[in-house]
Amino acid sequence: MAKRRDFLSLSGLGALLGVAMPGQAAVKGLPDATRFAQDAAVKREPFGELRIYFDGPTEQLKNITAGSLSLKPGMEPHPPHHHPEEEFLLVTEGQGEIFVEGKTTKVGPGAMMYCGAHKLHGIKNTGTKPLLFFFYKWQG
Repeated sequence: MAKRRDFLSLSGLGALLGVAMPGQAAVKGLPDATRFAQDAAVKREPFGELRIYFDGPTEQLKNITAGSLSLKPGMEPHPPHHHPEEEFLLVTEGQGEIFVEGKTTKVGPGAMMYCGAHKLHGIKNTGTKPLLFFFYKWQG
């Protein structure tokens, strides 16, 4: 059990506040790294291939997930949904539709979606080839 004198020191104060103090190592989450597609965790689903490159807390965020999905023609990963994280989605290959809060937009390579927390959104591949997109979700 921590004693009162522990909290009177700089390191004790840092521990109490959850921050690093001078001379103390910072508490880190995700490692600084460069990852390639072959390094990502892969999950094969009926709708396509999901890759997770990073998932976990950082020095500034409770959690962040960065991944990609190669979505099969005619498929959607799930019906429109919402979650507590904010999200960016970047289409790099294929054709589809993105739904955000009642509005559907036709998309192709270079299209990017932003969706705030708890907003209804979804994506569907409307093309004849796989639709590849990268997504980034986080909670502050």
